[in-house]
Amino acid sequence: MDFTVKPLTTHMGAEVTGIDLNAGVGDNLAQSLRQVWLENGGFMVIRDQKNLTAESHIAFGATMGPLFGAPDQAPLQDTVSRYIHPDHPEIYRVSNKLDESGEPLGRKGAGTYWHSDVSFRERPAAASILHAVEIPAVGGNTLFADMTKAFNELSKAMKDLLRPLKAVHDFEVAAYQQYTNRVLVKDDLTTGANRAVHPVVRKHEETGEESLFINPGFTSHLEGFDADESGWLLDNLYAHATRPEFIYRHSWSEHDVVVWDNRSLMHYAIMDYGDEPRYMERTTCIGGVPV
Repeated sequence: MDFTVKPLTTHMGAEVTGIDLNAGVGDNLAQSLRQVWLENGGFMVIRDQKNLTAESHIAFGATMGPLFGAPDQAPLQDTVSRYIHPDHPEIYRVSNKLDESGEPLGRKGAGTYWHSDVSFRERPAAASILHAVEIPAVGGNTLFADMTKAFNELSKAMKDLLRPLKAVHDFEVAAYQQYTNRVLVKDDLTTGANRAVHPVVRKHEETGEESLFINPGFTSHLEGFDADESGWLLDNLYAHATRPEFIYRHSWSEHDVVVWDNRSLMHYAIMDYGDEPRYMERTTCIGGVPV
């Protein structure tokens, strides 16, 4: 377990070097990495994973929690099924590249809005693990907002107001803005499986810290408020949470493996690289029911 950890900001994020995930992750190393991740606000980048195979990526992801798409676990929603790796159902592909037949190798422009992965499920995502297989020469950064720090910086009166509140998270919020009718699977909108009610203030299961658990990508409204009241409060909270001092901007290096905690962070992928090729693979851990 001879690896180096360097902080990325004063409030969140750690850079880890000196590890080869392709060599396998035993229990001791997995525990050490998880501790680094938790102690640094749920954000960790493991550098230089050039030889990482899909199998090793999945094995590492599984040390962080049960994976969407694993044989005994729920898949991601049907709408993104065309972007799942054909040989590895645990891997969701993000790419603007096409295969030899002209079909997309992954979802182009994925995550180009503030969101927390799969927050519309009863058990939303915990860790997301994204491997940068191929990156553009310039651009393609990803922003991460520290929702724990954002909550901590609110006044006591606002914290007390927010703690009892519930918010509705619904895939439909993003569906018609982010997916074409050709891609969208209507069952994802009609069965109720992709709509859930969660507390606005979430207590982290492992650290006990409180954070805001809302996001513009999937949160439709606050329960018990009319539309104008809900919109006003949510918009102000989003503006607060995305203040520069709460943000870490990740500039990708090829073969970075980034692990972020959807329970305490939201993120935004910047699509500013034109036709420059980009290909990434993500595994996503199923979290617990937010409390």
